[in-house]
Amino acid sequence: MPDHVHVFVQADHTTAPVEIAKTMKSISAVHIFSTFKDLKKRRFWGSGLWSDGTFYSSVGGASEEAVKQYIATQKQRG
Repeated sequence: MPDHVHVFVQADHTTAPVEIAKTMKSISAVHIFSTFKDLKKRRFWGSGLWSDGTFYSSVGGASEEAVKQYIATQKQRG
């Protein structure tokens, strides 16, 4: 999808999803800005590359393959 990213993550039950998202956004922003130096000159809607928004969901009894297929076909459902 052109305006968001799907990430399928497995984590320990003591790790808060918001902490995973914050860490991933921080690390990826540093990498993107260091790779594409001219990007820093652009103005973004907020104060940084990523928005504050996130969505978390448990996959419950779905298999890993089912989740990967769901993510892979999101653009078609779009």
